[in-house]
Amino acid sequence: MEEKYLICEDSLEGIFTGIYDAYALREGHEHLHIQMGEEENLRLFASYLHILPDPVKTEKVADTLEKRLGEHAYHALCRAAASCYPDKGEAVYKTVVDALTAGSGRRVMENLKNPYVARCFELARFTANEAHYETEFIRFQELADTETANGGVLFSRIGPKNNVIPFIMPHFADRLSIENFMVYDENRKLFGVHPAGEAWYLVTAGEAFVMQEPARSEKEEEYQELFRVFHRTIGIKSRENKKLQRQMCAYRYQDYMVEFQQK
Repeated sequence: MEEKYLICEDSLEGIFTGIYDAYALREGHEHLHIQMGEEENLRLFASYLHILPDPVKTEKVADTLEKRLGEHAYHALCRAAASCYPDKGEAVYKTVVDALTAGSGRRVMENLKNPYVARCFELARFTANEAHYETEFIRFQELADTETANGGVLFSRIGPKNNVIPFIMPHFADRLSIENFMVYDENRKLFGVHPAGEAWYLVTAGEAFVMQEPARSEKEEEYQELFRVFHRTIGIKSRENKKLQRQMCAYRYQDYMVEFQQK
């Protein structure tokens, strides 16, 4: 039978729409595949279908997965779909097939003998680990020229490998509920925005968008310099271990941390 590839957008909506359309084809799942974006070389004896993200289909798939698989498996699938690896679409799709069609159900993430489930588990763990690190290493700064009564907008810039903003925003929205703050993922041109006392939301900037360095408040400049001095002062030169420091806090996190930036 001819192999059929569903070309989806690199997003949760794209993957879930692809899963919906794959089931709607009613052709079985052995010869159906979900692929993120175009390939350089097309396969012989294969056909390609381009799938556009559909919010209605996405919501139906999400509701079905959450109800039938439970929150644990559903969140694992969402984290896997947020990873940076191109095989994530196929891994998530085949894991859903294992759960809904093959009968693994709510215990699907335990079926690691299935290579697709094992890969989905690996991708979900990778995303979860990075989200955990970001909640520890993220640094906010107060922007200048604000008119809010609570001290101004807090802003942070990050550059994660995976799309972790949807997973770190609830953490900060809970702890900074009375603050106006934004988290900007410069790799995806994606903003997580939290108005004080309200629900957070995501904003995607256009491809042509260029993020300028925002102006910081005067107090922010002072506190950043104080923090750099504190960081340098508490260090013990004779016990400095750069290799261990990189293991505990990789360069890709240090690039966005004020204590590692030289003024």
